[in-house]
Amino acid sequence: MEMQKKKPALLTAVLAFLLIILLVNTSLVFAASGVLKEGMSGSEVTSLQRDLKTLGYFNEEPTGYFGQITKEAVIKLQAQNGLEKDGIAGPKTLAVIKNLLSQKTATRSSGGSLLKEGMSGSSVTSLQKDLKALGYLSVDPTGYFGSLTKEAVKKLQAKHGLEQDGVAGPKTLATIDRLMGRTSTASTATRGGLSSKDYLLSWFGNAENVFSIGSTAQVYDIRTGRTFNIKRTYGYNHADCETLTANDTKIMLEIYGGSWSWERRPIILTVNGRKIAASMAGMPHAGVDSAPANTYVKSRSGGYGGGDNLDSVKGNNMNGVFDIHFLNSKTHGTNRVDSNHQNAVKEAANWAEKNGF
Repeated sequence: MEMQKKKPALLTAVLAFLLIILLVNTSLVFAASGVLKEGMSGSEVTSLQRDLKTLGYFNEEPTGYFGQITKEAVIKLQAQNGLEKDGIAGPKTLAVIKNLLSQKTATRSSGGSLLKEGMSGSSVTSLQKDLKALGYLSVDPTGYFGSLTKEAVKKLQAKHGLEQDGVAGPKTLATIDRLMGRTSTASTATRGGLSSKDYLLSWFGNAENVFSIGSTAQVYDIRTGRTFNIKRTYGYNHADCETLTANDTKIMLEIYGGSWSWERRPIILTVNGRKIAASMAGMPHAGVDSAPANTYVKSRSGGYGGGDNLDSVKGNNMNGVFDIHFLNSKTHGTNRVDSNHQNAVKEAANWAEKNGF
């Protein structure tokens, strides 16, 4: 009789155990459907994060958990590749990632002498500058090889009897060097970035690529003449940044008179020699320096509640990130352009032009 009483209890326990396993592995079920999104975890998410890191969209070590940082990385990739910006890695997004990875591999194997749609970086910026100088590209260089750059390359190829594939390979680049009056040995040295006088650079599709996640830069505060060093660690509507060292934090705090605030200040940001007009808000937020990056913390700086710890640079005496805005960038909270930031950006550009910075 006692055994008969125990059987229902045992069955209930087994069913409960199976239910727990099912719930724990729910994300794996979703992963098998070819869709990865916020809240999921597992090896598929780890692979996604590794791929995003290889492509320069994810600046952290893979964790296997799809949180806010991974979502922002997916959104940026989608924005730069003409996809719906929903932060979900579905079939189309995953296919683009696979294609970009294959392009990156092809570029490495060709010794970097091939530029094509989907690629980004200083070499693309140099190509765009040349195409514009030669009259084939009408927009400002962005550092991202999109459809406009591809069409410009095809036009040049058509005029000079080259295969019209829109890919800037060795023959196309050699033709550009010849048209620009360069020898092939001097081309690397003379291919440059944008004019130092072009201080106003729109954020979306332009400054976001020049000052990409993981890039370091120097901030020049035009009202005090003080400088300090930073790194872009997060953000997609604008740059979320962190000071590099405790001394950089000290200088930034002194610029703000010893107290952090959301005051917008006009600055000139120098990234790899490129000077860009910008606006910073001196309020570190959304992170804790003493806690591991990207882990969940209950109370984040700047009055932010619980969430992912947006603090990647450790030991700098700054809790979280601070905002840097550029021409036409938006806030994360409202998804709108902030007029005060824009006024500061234009003030910085006017000052730089007047003073020949």
